[in-house]
Amino acid sequence: MALRALLRAAASLGRCGTGALPPAAAPLCPPPAAGMATLNQMHRQGRPKPPPPKLGATFGRPQIKGVVIKNLIRKPKKPNSANRKCARVRLSTGKEVVCFIPGEGHSLQEHHVVLVQGGRTQDLPGVKLTIVRGKYDCAHVQKKKK
Repeated sequence: MALRALLRAAASLGRCGTGALPPAAAPLCPPPAAGMATLNQMHRQGRPKPPPPKLGATFGRPQIKGVVIKNLIRKPKKPNSANRKCARVRLSTGKEVVCFIPGEGHSLQEHHVVLVQGGRTQDLPGVKLTIVRGKYDCAHVQKKKK
């Protein structure tokens, strides 16, 4: 009779292990689910949605506008040796990033407005954006004189 009363109390609670039952009834509780969904649960919930794609350095835009804060010179990774011209840029989203300045020679200074696009520089760690030449305050690459 006492066992039947304990089982009724467990069924009315809905779940075991809440502390309302005496310790003698604890072995009567079924073990917790292993984490695998049953076919019925999978049918009811439907196909799981894939995670959203990660946004790149330009936040899903092809190009983004920014203002030059500081000109930098970076050294490339091990087998290469050079002085790569970079700039610290504050993007229109408010984020500050380091961008590579392509081509030979530039006239970029502080407070110049530039257009930035995605494009990693392989031998510069952490530099994932490139400044677009010929747009806003960043002039085209000058032709070499003969």
